[in-house]
Amino acid sequence: MQTVLITGGTGLVGTALTLHLLELGYRVIVLGRSIVHPSDPLLKKGVEEKMLEYKIWNPSAGTVNEQALTEADHVVNLAGAGVADKRWTASRKLEIRDSRVNSGNTLTKALKKLGKKPTTFIQASAIGWYGPDAPESGLPFAEDKPVHDYYLGNTCKEWEDSTLELEQLGIRRVVLRIGIVLSSKGGALKEFKKPLMGGVAAIMGDGKQMISWIEISDLCSMIVFAIQQASLKGVFNAVAPEPVSNSTLTKTLARHLLGRFYVPIHVPSFVLNLMLGEMSIEILKSTTVSAAKILQAGFQFEAPTISEAIAKTYPLKK
Repeated sequence: MQTVLITGGTGLVGTALTLHLLELGYRVIVLGRSIVHPSDPLLKKGVEEKMLEYKIWNPSAGTVNEQALTEADHVVNLAGAGVADKRWTASRKLEIRDSRVNSGNTLTKALKKLGKKPTTFIQASAIGWYGPDAPESGLPFAEDKPVHDYYLGNTCKEWEDSTLELEQLGIRRVVLRIGIVLSSKGGALKEFKKPLMGGVAAIMGDGKQMISWIEISDLCSMIVFAIQQASLKGVFNAVAPEPVSNSTLTKTLARHLLGRFYVPIHVPSFVLNLMLGEMSIEILKSTTVSAAKILQAGFQFEAPTISEAIAKTYPLKK
């Protein structure tokens, strides 16, 4: 039985990944700032099957449970404050950056001095690495494109670099630059759905900006794929093969949930700027990212199109 250690394991992706790994027969250790209460359904299942444990760490203080690291065959580093959870004040931007970089630095420092090391280290990153689309090129962003010299791009670079040294220790390292994650449990799609409760499909700006997305179960499968494929290493874009415009995503979701009974409304850019501040730049930015490299590695998507992803996320009752 192999053991996977997850940081950020109580977040949106981490919780889904934990369930996925348990179903596949992996033992899972989740590193968190506190022990989860026994009433947690995952913990109940884990205690019953002795497959799931929660251990303490504090990346801001640079401390980690070293015993848990020695038990891990594979490490998945998802830790980091939510980028879209709060308005981007100067202190919030620093928290977003530090929560990621401190986590990577803490794990790297601990693993350097341990005798037993994991075989695989999966490092989360984001497509914030890339800047806005360059219409003159007509090409999506591939993994070899340089980092965009802006807040999110620089944060992603520091995030990725925080565990780069692990490769010198003989640990196979895979970096996944994750797109917009689609899930019914939270994240972007839940925000897209809110206006639909009033029959309104809220299109951001002109709606032409491209969104590079991935359905959450495909993301979990991709992480497992990275764990299981011993030859896989380096940087991969974790996005579906068919990016869509903001307008297409919004209208596809509306048609799926409401049929023809919705009203599309464009939210002007200046309104988004007033509501969200600097974060509105990312909402309105068009970023078309390529999935070619992970497809060439042999990964198969269960929801490669936005229609399939939304139908899987919000299955309709028959």
